[in-house]
Amino acid sequence: MPDELRLGARPTLATVLDAWSSNDPGRKTLAAVVATLAHTSAQVGALVATSAVDSDPVDPTAASGLNASGDEQKELDLRAERLFVAALSDGDVAAVCSEESADAIRLTTGGSMVVALDPIDGSSNLDINAPSGSIFAVLPTAGFVDDPVGALLQPGRNQLAAGIVVYGPSTVMALTVGEGTDIFALDPRSRVFHRVRHRVALPADAQEYAINTSNARHWGPGVRAYVSDLVSGALGPRERDFTMRWLASLVAEVYRILLRGGIYLYPSDERQAFRHGRLRLVYEANPVALLCEQAGGAATDGVDRILDVQPTALHQRSPLVLGSRNKVERVRRYLLDPPTTHEESPLFSQRGLFRS
Repeated sequence: MPDELRLGARPTLATVLDAWSSNDPGRKTLAAVVATLAHTSAQVGALVATSAVDSDPVDPTAASGLNASGDEQKELDLRAERLFVAALSDGDVAAVCSEESADAIRLTTGGSMVVALDPIDGSSNLDINAPSGSIFAVLPTAGFVDDPVGALLQPGRNQLAAGIVVYGPSTVMALTVGEGTDIFALDPRSRVFHRVRHRVALPADAQEYAINTSNARHWGPGVRAYVSDLVSGALGPRERDFTMRWLASLVAEVYRILLRGGIYLYPSDERQAFRHGRLRLVYEANPVALLCEQAGGAATDGVDRILDVQPTALHQRSPLVLGSRNKVERVRRYLLDPPTTHEESPLFSQRGLFRS
C-alpha cells in the first residue's frame, strides 16, 4: 500500500502539481492547463450527474446528429465541449481538437500548448446510467507556433500530459505528466481532486480481457485465434480460465486495467468503416496509451506501438490493444503469425451455434 494511504494523507491535485512544477516556468504552464482540464472535468461530471433531472424541455442524452467522426452526437457532448473550450480560452492553449468538432478550434495566438480531447467518452451509456468519462492530452507547440493543427498531429510520444476522468459511482482521474500514472478522486463536498494512488503499477498478470464479441464475425484470423484460446479456458492451449468484461466505455475499461491488469482490444476488422480501427488516434488512443505505458503496461495498434504512429488527420482512426505488457505482446504474435486451427470453432463459425 502506498505510504500516503497508510498515513491517511491524500494530497490535493493542486499540491501535487505545485510540487512537481516547482520553479520551472514550462512545468508551471503545463500544470495550469492540467488543473483547468481537471476542474472542467469536475463540472462535466456534475453536468452528467444532473442530466436526468435537467432534461426538460430537451433531453441532453438524446441523439442530436453525427459528430465529425460520423458517430452519434448528443446535446450533452456539445455542452461538455463548450465547457472545456471556454475554460481553456483563458490559458496558454493555441488550439483544441475535439471529437465533436470537424476542425481544430483556435484559441490563444502563440500559445505554447495544444489540447486534444474527447469531452464525453461513452455518451451512449448515459441513458442507462452506465460509466462515461472524458479524455485529454496536452502537446507542445514548439516547432508549430504558426501551425497549431500541425502541433495536434504529433506522435503520441510527444504528449506532455494525458488523463482520463471516469464519471461513475465516484469521479476519478488517472493522470500522467510523464513521471508515472497517478489516480485522483474527486471529493464531491469540496469539488477538489485528491491523489489516492501514486505511480500505479499495472499488474503483470490477470485473467480478465475486454473485447466486443458482437463483432467476432468481422475479425481477422489472428484476433479470432487469440480470443478463441481465451474462451477455451482451462481446456484450451492456455490451460487457464479467463473472464470477459465489456463496459462499452474506453475510459472505464482503461481505468479497470490500470488497477487490475488484463487486456483491452478494439481491433480493426473486415468492415469498410473499421478497416483502420474504431477509436480515434489523437484524442483517444494516444492519451490512454501514455497512461498505460507510464503504469508499466503497453499499447499497440495490434503490432506497432501506438505512441510511435504519425497522425495524418485530426479524426484518424486506429486499432487499439492495451494492457499488461506480456498480454499485448502475445496478441502481437497472434496477429503476425495467426494459428490456423480455430476457424471451425462454434464461436466464430459462419454457420453459427444455432444453425444447421
